[in-house]
Amino acid sequence: MQLDFSNNYFELFELQTVFDMDVSVLDQRFQQLQRVLHPDKFASASDAERRWSVQAASRVNEAYQTLKQPLKRANYLLELQGLMLNEETDTQMDPMFLMEQMELREALGDVESASDPFAALDKVSTQLGSQISDSADAFLASATSEDWSQARTIVRQWQFLEKLRQETKSLEARLDDAET
Repeated sequence: MQLDFSNNYFELFELQTVFDMDVSVLDQRFQQLQRVLHPDKFASASDAERRWSVQAASRVNEAYQTLKQPLKRANYLLELQGLMLNEETDTQMDPMFLMEQMELREALGDVESASDPFAALDKVSTQLGSQISDSADAFLASATSEDWSQARTIVRQWQFLEKLRQETKSLEARLDDAET
């Protein structure tokens, strides 16, 4: 099998370059490629073929991980449009969005001292889940209409939300550990 390393991730899996994709098709194509490219299949091959297999399997894994996760897929679509996100230098954000994030962070900070920490955490997680879902929907609309500037803004905000989601998961794990 030949693998064209110049193909973008969507082309690699023979998928349309769109945000709204059938992840089950991605999963199937990933499994097919893994069966053909896995380094174990090249155990008795030449050194060059084994190296190629490792590179090809690595490329397929990287592409799969990127396309499987909605935020990473959105960010990759922006990259394909020549738009890069630079979190360190690109600090301008919508003030209303930042205010909402501060409120969510405050609510998250109050979880451990709440009378029912799990209920308080669930409330924050629900709000956050709703905002993340809204971000995915807004990105889809912007990408479909090819408003890449707006799509970029949405991804930047979505990244904030994902970081906060990771913090809620960490806090939940700490609460679970403290309860046992």
